[in-house]
Amino acid sequence: MRLDKFLKVSRIIKRRTVAKEFADNGRALINDRVAKSSSDVTVGDVIELHFGEKTMKLRILNVKETTKKNESMDMYEEV
Repeated sequence: MRLDKFLKVSRIIKRRTVAKEFADNGRALINDRVAKSSSDVTVGDVIELHFGEKTMKLRILNVKETTKKNESMDMYEEV
Protein backbone atom coordinates (compact mmCIF):
# COMPACT_ATOMS: atom_id res chain seq x y z
CA MET A 1 0.00 0.00 0.00
CA ARG A 2 1.20 3.53 -0.73
CA LEU A 3 2.37 5.62 2.22
CA ASP A 4 -0.11 8.45 1.60
CA LYS A 5 -3.02 6.00 1.44
CA PHE A 6 -1.89 4.25 4.64
CA LEU A 7 -1.72 7.58 6.51
CA LYS A 8 -5.25 8.41 5.37
CA VAL A 9 -6.83 4.97 5.97
CA SER A 10 -5.23 4.70 9.42
CA ARG A 11 -6.53 8.22 10.16
CA ILE A 12 -3.12 9.57 11.15
CA ILE A 13 -3.70 12.35 8.59
CA LYS A 14 -7.25 13.29 7.61
CA ARG A 15 -6.96 13.78 3.85
CA ARG A 16 -4.90 11.92 1.29
CA THR A 17 -3.80 15.10 -0.49
CA VAL A 18 -2.44 16.44 2.79
CA ALA A 19 -0.70 13.09 3.42
CA LYS A 20 0.84 13.24 -0.08
CA GLU A 21 2.22 16.76 0.46
CA PHE A 22 3.45 15.78 3.93
CA ALA A 23 5.44 12.81 2.61
CA ASP A 24 6.74 14.57 -0.49
CA ASN A 25 8.19 17.35 1.68
CA GLY A 26 10.57 14.83 3.30
CA ARG A 27 8.77 14.71 6.66
CA ALA A 28 8.26 10.92 6.64
CA LEU A 29 10.79 8.12 7.02
CA ILE A 30 10.23 4.41 6.45
CA ASN A 31 12.81 2.20 8.17
CA ASP A 32 15.12 5.22 8.61
CA ARG A 33 15.00 6.17 4.91
CA VAL A 34 13.33 9.28 3.51
CA ALA A 35 10.03 8.24 1.92
CA LYS A 36 7.88 9.69 -0.82
CA SER A 37 4.09 9.46 -0.91
CA SER A 38 4.30 6.61 -3.43
CA SER A 39 6.61 4.48 -1.25
CA ASP A 40 5.20 1.07 -0.39
CA VAL A 41 4.59 0.16 3.23
CA THR A 42 4.22 -3.38 4.54
CA VAL A 43 3.55 -5.06 7.86
CA GLY A 44 6.54 -4.63 10.17
CA ASP A 45 7.80 -1.35 8.68
CA VAL A 46 8.63 1.47 11.10
CA ILE A 47 7.38 4.90 10.03
CA GLU A 48 8.74 8.10 11.56
CA LEU A 49 6.62 11.23 11.03
CA HIS A 50 7.82 14.76 11.82
CA PHE A 51 5.02 17.20 12.70
CA GLY A 52 6.97 20.37 13.49
CA GLU A 53 8.19 19.89 17.08
CA LYS A 54 6.40 16.54 17.51
CA THR A 55 7.72 13.25 16.14
CA MET A 56 5.68 10.04 15.91
CA LYS A 57 7.34 6.66 15.47
CA LEU A 58 4.95 3.88 14.46
CA ARG A 59 5.20 0.18 13.60
CA ILE A 60 2.72 -1.09 11.02
CA LEU A 61 0.72 -4.03 12.32
CA ASN A 62 -1.91 -4.39 9.61
CA VAL A 63 -2.54 -3.06 6.12
CA LYS A 64 -6.18 -2.74 4.99
CA GLU A 65 -7.73 -0.93 2.05
CA THR A 66 -10.55 0.48 4.20
CA THR A 67 -11.30 0.59 7.92
CA LYS A 68 -13.90 1.86 10.29
CA LYS A 69 -12.91 4.60 12.69
CA ASN A 70 -12.71 2.31 15.74
CA GLU A 71 -10.55 -0.24 13.83
CA SER A 72 -8.02 2.28 12.49
CA MET A 73 -5.93 2.23 15.69
CA ASP A 74 -5.35 -1.52 15.16
CA MET A 75 -3.28 -0.79 12.03
CA TYR A 76 -0.26 0.54 13.95
CA GLU A 77 1.41 0.81 17.35
CA GLU A 78 3.65 3.54 18.72
CA VAL A 79 7.29 2.55 19.14
